Parts: sequence; C-alpha cells; structure tokens
Amino acid sequence: MFHKPEMMDALSDYGSARYVIFGVPFDGTSSYRSGSRWAPDAMRQASANFETYNAYFDVDYEDLQIHDAGNLEHYTTVEQTLEELALAVGPIVADGKIPIMLGGEHSLTLPCVKACAKQAGDDFGVVVLDAHFDLRPEYGGVKYNHACVSRHILDEITDNYVTIGVRSGPKEEWVFAKDNDIRHYTPDDVREKGIRKVLAEVTDYLGCSQIYLSLDMDALDPAYAPGLGTPEPFGLSDIEVREVIHRLAPLSVGFDIMEIAPEYDNGQSALLGTKLLREFIAAHAASER
Repeated sequence: MFHKPEMMDALSDYGSARYVIFGVPFDGTSSYRSGSRWAPDAMRQASANFETYNAYFDVDYEDLQIHDAGNLEHYTTVEQTLEELALAVGPIVADGKIPIMLGGEHSLTLPCVKACAKQAGDDFGVVVLDAHFDLRPEYGGVKYNHACVSRHILDEITDNYVTIGVRSGPKEEWVFAKDNDIRHYTPDDVREKGIRKVLAEVTDYLGCSQIYLSLDMDALDPAYAPGLGTPEPFGLSDIEVREVIHRLAPLSVGFDIMEIAPEYDNGQSALLGTKLLREFIAAHAASER
C-alpha cells in the first residue's frame, strides 16, 4: 500500500518499530488552497536539517525505534482514500505501534482515530489543534470534506473531545458547539489562562489515559506557518503548540500533522511541522523510559 521515501533517523524496520511514520498525499477536498499532497515529502526533506539529539528530553532519535513506511498510494476520491487508509493504519495500531501520519488534508484523520479508538476501548479521548471547528455535517456536497472531520469524530467515534486554537467557523458551528457542550479553547483563552492551565483542564475533562492527538497546522498563527491550506490569523504560537505536544504525547496512541501546503512558503511550515513531529516522538519516548 505504501511506496518509499524516508524520514531522517527512521532507521528501524517495521517489525522492531515503536513509531511508524507514513504519509498520505491527498488533498482532494481542499476548499481554499490545495497542495497539502506535497507535504509528506517536504517534511522528509526538512528532517535532514535537524540534529539527532534532543537535549530537552535527553533523547537521540537514532536510538529510537522509528520506521518510515512511505506514502499511501494516491487515490482519486476521498471515500476511496479513507477506505484504503483504514486498511493501512488498522494493522499498525493492532501491532501495538504508534501511528504518525503526515497529511494531506484533515479529512484523513478520521480513519486513524477510528483505529486507535477501537484498540483503546472506553479509555480514550481526542484532542484536535485547529483554527476551524470543522463541525459541518458536509461541505460542498461532500460528507467527508476536510471541513467536517471533527463533526464525524463526534458523530461516529466519541464525544470525549477537545479542540484547541479554534477561531474560525460560521455562526452555526459556534452555536452547535455551545448547544452540544463541545469543549473548545480559542487562542485568546490560551493566552488569558496560560497553556499549562488549559492543558490541566483538558486532561481533567477527558479523564482518560489514551488520546489521539491531531495537529492541523493552521492552529498556529500564519506568522509561524504561512504555507497552509487555510491559514487563519491570530493563532497559537509555536511554543504553545510545543507545550501541548510535550504534555499530551505521553498519553497519545496516535498523532498526525495535517494541512501543510509547502508551495506557499519557503519551507518554514514543513520545517516547523517536522520539528513538532520530532518533539512528539521525543516526549513520548522519554515517558516510556
């Protein structure tokens, strides 16, 4: 199902791997700027920039069991892509490994969350970092549009869900979130409370020991990540997102980084996304020592 370029420091074969990285270069429902299909390989290219040692966690990536499975084959429709992705990620989760997806558009998160939820059972929650609520039941006549992913997580998987960084959506989505008590934090909430207080509230609210963590890069302010499908000003900082990853990676049974569109900048979004991926792996690995 996968073909093969490689992330730096992904030196393990599949059998011995703890972390399995894979790309899904699909952006077929992108509604503003397409191009996230180029992100997985842009992130692999960016990975050559970084040292193998993470001083904060005293972790050397060359000592970790990281495998790069390559990219999922390209499919034309979102429905076919989600179906094939489910077939690909299910065995990774069933084998007790941590799937790390490089998107691609945010619609792709759904089958990965499903696979992790199936394995985790009731002790499971979802945290999504995103500028947008993504609570529409459909968009542009497409049910599984990238603008609908959180709605389908809530409807099809779990309501044990929090989103951080949200600041955009039609009035109907804000009303839906309020009427359904969907826990959400805007960047203003984060700055008023502080990210550590927000994270304490999030983990207390979810009350579980296993989560899926999804990072739509537009949660960040476009000053940090301009090369995105749907950039939205007044977002989170890179340090705030890093703090989320440091705190939640030890609880995470799956992770993704979505919606980088590298042709719209000079490589900085792919660099930041790749660095955050590496922070996730280091934080998770350090928690298992």
